[in-house]
Amino acid sequence: MQVLIGGVIAAVLGFIGLIAWGSEFLTILMGGIPIILLLGGALAIYVGVDEMKDQMQEKKDLQKDQQQKQDELDKAKAELEKAKAEADKLKSEIKKSKKKE
Repeated sequence: MQVLIGGVIAAVLGFIGLIAWGSEFLTILMGGIPIILLLGGALAIYVGVDEMKDQMQEKKDLQKDQQQKQDELDKAKAELEKAKAEADKLKSEIKKSKKKE
C-alpha cells in the first residue's frame, strides 16, 4: 500500500513539474535523444560485429567437424579394405590347405 501511495505522489509531482518546467524538459529531451541514439547505435554495431564473429567461428567449427568426420570415414574405409584383403588372403590359404589334404 505504501508503494502505491508513493507511486501516486511521484506521478502527481512529476506531472506538476512537467507543466511548470515544460520548456526546460523539452530542452533536456532534445539534448538527450541524440546521445541515446548514438549510444544505442554503438551498442547495436558492437552486438552485430560480435554476432558475425560467432557465425564465422561456427562455420569454421562446422567445417572442421565435417573434415574430421570425413577423415574418420576414410580411415574406416581403408581399414575395411585391409580387412577384406586379409579375409580374401585367409580364404585362399584355407582353399590351398584343403587342396593339399
